[in-house]
Amino acid sequence: MAKKKSGGQGTPATVALTAAGVEFGVHAYEHDPAAASYGTEAAEALGIPAERVFKTLLAEVDSRLAVAVVPVSGQLDLKALATALGGKRAAMADPAAAERSTGYVLGGISPLGQRRPLPTVLDTSALAHPTVYVSAGRRGLEVSLTPADLIRLTAATTAPIGR
Repeated sequence: MAKKKSGGQGTPATVALTAAGVEFGVHAYEHDPAAASYGTEAAEALGIPAERVFKTLLAEVDSRLAVAVVPVSGQLDLKALATALGGKRAAMADPAAAERSTGYVLGGISPLGQRRPLPTVLDTSALAHPTVYVSAGRRGLEVSLTPADLIRLTAATTAPIGR
C-alpha cells in the first residue's frame, strides 16, 4: 500500500501519518448528513467489511478523557475500557468536550493527530486484519493503515473493549 496524497484533504491525522513516514491510504466518499451512523456509512460507501472500519470514541474513565477505537459493527464495552485503563468507572464523554480535546468534530474524530495525546485503547479485533480504516479527521474521509502503525502512533494498548 503506497502513501496517497490528495490535494485539499490534509488533516492533522494525515499530516501526522506523513510526518511519521507511515504507509497509508486515503479514502474519500460523499458524506450524507442524514446518515444514521458515520462508521457504517463509511464501510458501505467504500465497500469495506464493517469489522475493518473502526470508530473513535471518547469516554471518561474515572473522570479523565480516554480514546476507545472499536469496530463500527459493534459497540464499546465501557466496563472493559475502564478495566483496560486500570479504572473503575467509564462513561461516554460529553460531545463538546470530545471536540474540544481532539480538535475534530463528531463523526470525524480520528485517533491520530489529536490536539493532545490521550490514553488510547484499540480493540484486539484490529489485530486480525492486515489493515484497518479509521477516520482521517473529517466526515467523508478515512485512512487505512496497519494495526501496528496505529498502535505505535497513538501509543495505544490493545484489549477486548468491543462487543
